[in-house]
Amino acid sequence: DGYFEQVVSQCRFSSKDLQGTEFIDSYVFNKAEYVRFNSTVGKYVGYTELGVKNAEAWNKGPELAVELGELERFCKQNAPIDYSA
Repeated sequence: DGYFEQVVSQCRFSSKDLQGTEFIDSYVFNKAEYVRFNSTVGKYVGYTELGVKNAEAWNKGPELAVELGELERFCKQNAPIDYSA
């Protein structure tokens, strides 16, 4: 028994030209997603009481700027590697 928390980062590509690329960070506690950042939405969205509180705080803080940059830094920089594999 115990607790389990994870953050799952995803890059979703719809084409090689990277126009429809989407970055998603999902925050999961004990198999339940409680908050998510989606670059298409452009902000955090909470799915539980705690997630809503976190999303409200993170959307007003420096965390949002970091997440907004991940589409370019993480997804688009690594796309050529993903497509060459």
